[in-house]
Amino acid sequence: MSDKLVFGNISSKEAINLEETYGAHNYHPLPVVLAKGEGAKVWDPEGNEYYDFLSAYSAVNQGHCHPKIINALTDQANILTLTSRAFFNNKLGEYEKFITEFFGYEMVLPMNTGAEAVETAIKLSRKWGYVKKGIEEDKAIIIFAEGNFHGRTITIVSASTDPDCRIGFGPFTPGIEKIPYNDTQALEDILQKRGKNVAAFIVEPIQGEAGVFVPDENYINDCYNICKKHNVLFVADEVQTGIARTGRLLCCDYSGIKPDIVILGKAISGGVLPVSAVLSSKDIMLTIKPGEHGSTFGGFPLACTVAKAALEVVKDENLIKKAETLGNLFRAEMRKIDSPLIQNVRGMGLLNAIIIKPKDGVEAWDVCIKLKENGLLAKPTHQHIIRFAPPLVITKEQLMECVDIIKSTILELS
Repeated sequence: MSDKLVFGNISSKEAINLEETYGAHNYHPLPVVLAKGEGAKVWDPEGNEYYDFLSAYSAVNQGHCHPKIINALTDQANILTLTSRAFFNNKLGEYEKFITEFFGYEMVLPMNTGAEAVETAIKLSRKWGYVKKGIEEDKAIIIFAEGNFHGRTITIVSASTDPDCRIGFGPFTPGIEKIPYNDTQALEDILQKRGKNVAAFIVEPIQGEAGVFVPDENYINDCYNICKKHNVLFVADEVQTGIARTGRLLCCDYSGIKPDIVILGKAISGGVLPVSAVLSSKDIMLTIKPGEHGSTFGGFPLACTVAKAALEVVKDENLIKKAETLGNLFRAEMRKIDSPLIQNVRGMGLLNAIIIKPKDGVEAWDVCIKLKENGLLAKPTHQHIIRFAPPLVITKEQLMECVDIIKSTILELS
């Protein structure tokens, strides 16, 4: 690989040193520096080329620097970027109409990050619980599934079971209960006992950060029906699984249900800006009144323009079908690899994972380091799981090239 500087004005070594010296150490990145991205590929400052198989945790479903999205960004940036919600702007309403029709909901509450969207869904669920369900003030309960990852705020980590998220960050927000994931009986049991005060059940249709944990086929549908039975909102966190990633527009579409509230983020902007959204009905959404929730940047003109363009790319380039087809191909190819290192292959669409069984000191991190050396970037989660989630614009030919890289790397380390 080349050592000559091609992109930017600092080397990979300098970039890593600057981050480690001046930035908080709250991440443990793979030792690679990215300086350019296009489609399914990225390059380091020295010009070395890699396939991106993380897609910024599914934020760049449309590929890096998609020209339609970038053009929308630059055109709008020259006209108007931010107004705050103290005034109307000429892009927000247009975007709100577009995104609600795109996903089949009545209203949207725009925010910036996925964590903000989850917080919004929690507040909205509580408000509905008090205003519509008649829960006694300050008694509302929100139920979460163990093994979840919904973000990093204090309230959200209060719902986490990951020690890294929790240790040293208490005390935690009250009114949160946790039950096992993929266990409908656990949901039924807690709602039978405490359903009177439960406002919502918030769940990921596939737990991405937990290692692409795909639940039983009927799990989401059964949970939805249990919630309906007990007058509890069913809230789907589709920040990572939504927007075509799993081979459906929303992962919940596989179950044939329409969540009361959908949480979206990441790929709404194609990785260009932090944009998130909470979608719901008028009956639920209008329980929040002016002054009760908001954000300076939520729904700003630049974000609205970018998000509309990014969602149009999903439709125009048929990324839903592409994710389904290529995902089936990818899992089939992964299951052909004959290696004691691979314990399991799982996923839906182009959200997939292989579970690594450590052998002779070789663990998931070592596999990812070797993949990087061979031109493919992926990252371990929970030590023994490698998530594979390339941009959905990847071609079949590129995917098969990546399959060969993964196969040869695994066999080399076996």
